[in-house]
Amino acid sequence: MTTELKRLIDQVSREKGIDRQTLINTLEEAIKSAIKKKYGSRLDLDVTFNEEFGEIEAFQFKEVVEVVSDPDKEVSLGEAMVLDTEATLGDELGIRMDTDTLGRIAAQSAKQVIIQKMKDAEREVVYEEFRGRKGEIIHGIVQRIDKSGMIVNIGQAEAILPPKEQIPKEIFRQGDRIRAYVFDVKKISKGPQIILSRTHPHFLIQLFHGEVPEVAEGIVSIIGAAREPGSRAKIAVISKDPDVDPVGACVGMKGTRVQNVVQELRGEKIDIVPWNMDPAKFVVNGLAPAIISKVIIDQANRNMEVIVPDDQLSLAIGKRGQNVRLASKLTNWHIDVKSETRYERQKQEGYQLLLGVKGLTAEMADRLYEAGITSLEFLVGASSMELQELTRLSEEAIEELVQRARVMMETMGLDSEEPSEEPSEELAEEQIEEPSEEQAEGAGDALGEPEAPREAVELPAEAAQAAGEDVLKVE
Repeated sequence: MTTELKRLIDQVSREKGIDRQTLINTLEEAIKSAIKKKYGSRLDLDVTFNEEFGEIEAFQFKEVVEVVSDPDKEVSLGEAMVLDTEATLGDELGIRMDTDTLGRIAAQSAKQVIIQKMKDAEREVVYEEFRGRKGEIIHGIVQRIDKSGMIVNIGQAEAILPPKEQIPKEIFRQGDRIRAYVFDVKKISKGPQIILSRTHPHFLIQLFHGEVPEVAEGIVSIIGAAREPGSRAKIAVISKDPDVDPVGACVGMKGTRVQNVVQELRGEKIDIVPWNMDPAKFVVNGLAPAIISKVIIDQANRNMEVIVPDDQLSLAIGKRGQNVRLASKLTNWHIDVKSETRYERQKQEGYQLLLGVKGLTAEMADRLYEAGITSLEFLVGASSMELQELTRLSEEAIEELVQRARVMMETMGLDSEEPSEEPSEELAEEQIEEPSEEQAEGAGDALGEPEAPREAVELPAEAAQAAGEDVLKVE
């Protein structure tokens, strides 16, 4: 027959999701604690739950001796014979204790132990459940909002969405339903701490898993994602089935699939990029819709110098560098975008010598070159006021630049006399005379070691357009 205690254990186990044996162990420990609180902590106790009768049984073990010196752990032979007629000296005798006589204080102590152990067991259940859900999207209801973040009720527990994991300018109110990515699950003294995120790149990937059946089935794979939350994102996709277009699958009929993701991210623009095994073509796809003329690859440093037509420069870079920044994150390559004009200019010897002057940045060298100061001679001969206007440096810094240029010219064996006339357009276009072998060696010492050879990939406009034609930009 099922007793009240047994029914209570079964009920709590079902409602709280706590293992039944864990509850029984908790009860046994609580009764043991209550007995020791009343009779002393030196007792040798054994407390067990009797499944047949549905009750807690407690036994105190004592050794049978002739003369009792420790009443808590020893019993005389005469007393032992009363309890067990077969008792002999040296036996361990288990004496049953009446748990009903523990008293109010001991019972209260047992109750506190049970409550605490149940809380610990509940926390452990929650931790184990959500630890296995790390990396998934969960649904919840906004409970409250404070300085620490947004507290979200996710059923058995509460999770926190920190401010840094929230999409900028996104507004939620108490009671709103919310979807978020389980970023981390930590075990702390107060219980499991479930940290959510709506800015993580994997949140975007998981949203596509929920919207695109081909992605969920593994036909289309999302290789990577890069985000600037609330503004723009890029994902790279590939299809295992040649008959399935990965970009089209993610877009859906009339863009319904991708638009559902955009709405969840509060209007974040998404570029869907075809992944390519060739790093150069992958970068070209990543920078779409800009047309790429040439890609120079530095494999050792994972650096790509991307050359684009002058009218495509702003498109390739994007607003505040956003396009090239996201493409760099997506491809895991450092990307340096340059216009064709600047690229050709950098191949000029005079421009390279200007860049060799310590303290002169590429931006300053560009402005000087455009103003007709195309060599070290013209730099030395230019007026201090003109140089200050072009470089935006102080007069002292200009003097140091000019002095460094003179030292470089002396090292190279060039004439350091100031030119008699201002540089004209004709002079600016002339080629600087090739230095001798000794002069070239001196120039190498002044400018540093030559760069390691890099692989240049020519991409005509038609090929570049074809490489990026499958890229979809969703706004």
